[in-house]
Amino acid sequence: MHDITILTTVAAFICTIAFIFWRPQVNEAIPATIGAIVVLLSGSVTLNDLGTIAETIGGAAVTIMATIVMAIVLESFGFFHWAAEKVMERAKGSGIKLFWYTNLLCFLMTLFVNNDGSILITTPILLMLLSRLKLKNHQKIPYLLSGALIATASSAPIGVSNIVNLIALKIVHMDLYMHTAMMFVPASLGLVVLALLLFVHFYRVLPRRLPTLNAGQWPLSDRDHPLQEERSPIPKEKRPRLMLGILIFVLGVRISLFVASFLHLPVSAMAVIGSVSLLLWRWYYLKISPRDMIKKTPWYILVFAFSMYVIVYGLNHIGLTDWLIQTFEPIVSGGLLQASVGMGALLSVLSNLFNNHPALMVGTLTLTQMDLSPLTVKISYLASVIGSDIGSLLLPIGTLATLMWMHIVKRGRVKITWSEYLNVTIRVIPVASCLTLVILAYWVQWLF
Repeated sequence: MHDITILTTVAAFICTIAFIFWRPQVNEAIPATIGAIVVLLSGSVTLNDLGTIAETIGGAAVTIMATIVMAIVLESFGFFHWAAEKVMERAKGSGIKLFWYTNLLCFLMTLFVNNDGSILITTPILLMLLSRLKLKNHQKIPYLLSGALIATASSAPIGVSNIVNLIALKIVHMDLYMHTAMMFVPASLGLVVLALLLFVHFYRVLPRRLPTLNAGQWPLSDRDHPLQEERSPIPKEKRPRLMLGILIFVLGVRISLFVASFLHLPVSAMAVIGSVSLLLWRWYYLKISPRDMIKKTPWYILVFAFSMYVIVYGLNHIGLTDWLIQTFEPIVSGGLLQASVGMGALLSVLSNLFNNHPALMVGTLTLTQMDLSPLTVKISYLASVIGSDIGSLLLPIGTLATLMWMHIVKRGRVKITWSEYLNVTIRVIPVASCLTLVILAYWVQWLF
């Protein structure tokens, strides 16, 4: 391969990532698309490769978009504001309880929606709630930062909560059911460790008693949320039963994805059926036409995922994965514990340097070209997910979700610097990541 092709591909990758870091408020699909076009013109990716890439990311993209559509429909019903109100009611004026319920809400939001959607939906609601409680800036940070870290890390237990996880599953030929069977327990225990470490770190800052909100401040206003435009009012007496019905329906859709995976049926098809059913329910109940999804759905996510994979495919063709194979294959092949810790550490470093989307794609492509046993490939892949979903949180640039979160809280007039962010994450992320990787190795060894 010509030197000019190699230099152009590397330059396109570095410039794309640098621009996303430099201007996180700009739609990330724009620099990714420009970078992909440059890589395509350089010759490191051919037109034939585009078909392979589309096939690889197609199912994952459809699944994640269907999930986002469901989230937008839920917001039309006021579901997330209702959930936030329930969190506040159960906290009963305790700042400590609010901390735990906030983290639980963010965890469930990622499991039922996805990590980016959890950040985009819950962060504005939390900002609104904390502002009405009249908490000081340093008192808001524990709730906002811990919620963001838990929301992003919660995409690890089940692969369906993150588009890059779904793409990687396709690459290693692993189904969603097996991913969850091997990953849910260790990743969930890792999240518990992360939450406990965050609680210990923030304990002195958390307010013991919260101010009481009067009638004019509560409940939350639907107009303040970025996804919300106009919504038909739902009578207060009907809300509990309706919200319970919606919750059961969404849980059923989520379970159906794993059933489909177990039966080797298309997971994306079940996700589409669920989102269309919820859209029709909203049309019948709230008289809102599904046409609004054309405007509200963030279609650019498809463009971003496709473009980033084109760039990573180019890096693969110019020899990046060959170098990674030579360096890490001796480590990964040394046993399940070494495979778990080694790949998890590699992906943590790559994610914090280059962002977790391209990092996990590169890591997964590298795995498929190593001469490893099927079980070692699986545990190495799962360790890569932990590195890209939890280890990546050390720096704000490690994930797109944390970059978006930094932008949202800044817009919400909460000041948090990179040094303040790092002061928290350097104490909790390495410990939580290492423990999760060790637990994964022993859990998989016991399971099989």
